[in-house]
Amino acid sequence: MPITHSILTTAANHPDRPAIVGEHARLTYAELAEDGRRVIAAARHLLAQAPNLPTPAPETQGAPVIAVSSTSAFEAARIMAGLAGYRAVSATIDPRWPVDHQRHVIAEVGIGLVIVDDDQAEARLRSALGPDWGGVVVPVQRFREIEAQVQPAEPPQVRDADEPYLMLFSSGTTSSPKAFLKTRGQYRANFAVSSSYLEPLPGVATLAPGAFAYSLTLYAAVECLASGGEVHLADELSLPGLGKRVAQQQITRIVTVPAVLRGIIAQATRGPKDFAGLDLIVVGGANLPNELRKDLAEVLPHVRLISYYGAAEIGFIGDARGEDSTWNQIYDGIQVEIRDDAGAPVPDGEIGTLWVLAESRSDDYIAGTADVHLLDERGWATVEDQGRIAVVDGKRQLQLLGRKGDIINVGGHKVALPEVTRAYAGLTLGGQHREAVAVGLPDAALGTAVALVVEVGDLVSADSGDGVWSDSQEESGLREQNGPAPVLPEELSKASLRERGRTHLAPQFVPAKYYAVAALPRTVGGKVRATETAGLIETGGKGVVRL
Repeated sequence: MPITHSILTTAANHPDRPAIVGEHARLTYAELAEDGRRVIAAARHLLAQAPNLPTPAPETQGAPVIAVSSTSAFEAARIMAGLAGYRAVSATIDPRWPVDHQRHVIAEVGIGLVIVDDDQAEARLRSALGPDWGGVVVPVQRFREIEAQVQPAEPPQVRDADEPYLMLFSSGTTSSPKAFLKTRGQYRANFAVSSSYLEPLPGVATLAPGAFAYSLTLYAAVECLASGGEVHLADELSLPGLGKRVAQQQITRIVTVPAVLRGIIAQATRGPKDFAGLDLIVVGGANLPNELRKDLAEVLPHVRLISYYGAAEIGFIGDARGEDSTWNQIYDGIQVEIRDDAGAPVPDGEIGTLWVLAESRSDDYIAGTADVHLLDERGWATVEDQGRIAVVDGKRQLQLLGRKGDIINVGGHKVALPEVTRAYAGLTLGGQHREAVAVGLPDAALGTAVALVVEVGDLVSADSGDGVWSDSQEESGLREQNGPAPVLPEELSKASLRERGRTHLAPQFVPAKYYAVAALPRTVGGKVRATETAGLIETGGKGVVRL
């Protein structure tokens, strides 16, 4: 990892500089350097007591795998940093995953120690793992007690580049997680890119709100510690007092997702003075709507905005800084190409699968957690993101169009659903922002049709019976089951939404069907679940209104 040398150097030169700052606790660099000696000592103590310690996956090179499954971003961050200077693999498991997903990864990759929130979480996980699993589950409070009791370990050391250190997971909310490793050398290569473009500078105070299991939050902590900066953490993405914290802790840089950026804009509108010292917002994790870039510029014109694209398995790939967030400059040293389904490169401008060659890429998914491979025979990597390459403003740039399932065939035309979704960003109904998402639905004439689903909150009751349709005669077999459909604003009419699509989209991209729902299905991180949304519409789920 790039952080051990930086932690030790900063502890020597700036011992009182904050390193990790949580909502209720903090560690300076001097404290963090010593804290790691107790973390590894406690972990070794518990592993030595395991009755039948699981064998780590071969990809770990025999290093013990130590996982944190806690809602405390501070605890997860300090343990990750503490393990960095020792021969161990650090993993962060989202405690909000279904327990079966947690059990699956723990068993498949040979995790020997899991640190959880409390006794209840310990009992639940032990029950799921069963009596044959020989590892250790311990609540974080008990882990801290052991840290205070054991003799601190030897001082941390900078480790070899080819040693695996971080175990990450590609998902876990709706499907079994795919696990993969990052060696210290791969993360050093990743930091070399991010530090050149995303400005995690020495001494800079960065706020990265959100669960530490999110790769965006975890890497924000890594790059801050690798540069000798301050990482300020919050356990949840939603942070009502974010503005006050920015002012009080002199935050100058925020790393977050578009959903939080929207909240920042709302808070800055009410209290712009809280954000007077803020200089830079770095956004990742999802495509940034251009409307948000414009809104931020209006309320905080002094704040710079960078929206980056990357994949946890691969690393940082590029970013957007102009008015159009859909086109990304490709970082120096990163090679990209777009291929068709047969693996052949496609001409610029055509849609296909993105392949990347970067030193920061992982070697593969861990066997037993995935039935696909990350790399091809030439060492290029893909997570099956779809995109196109074109020359924009004289530079070859990359546009992301979602995952493979986001590209549908409509009457012989390839349609990228995220492009349709972006065209409807910034919908305002009743004075409130309303999110919309495009999905593909079966269609007798076209094979698949584009449908737009708008989240309208309390304008539609979530308790409506199955399949509330205001226009039920358009489709055979559908009928109103609960009386008249709700009366919706004119801006939400089918005609109004269709006209917006015709203004911003090519004809084949304009949605053919329109729906309103009280709430869109989302992941725990706030991302819209497009597949579940399509299923909700197809089955006529509760609270669905056909426009």
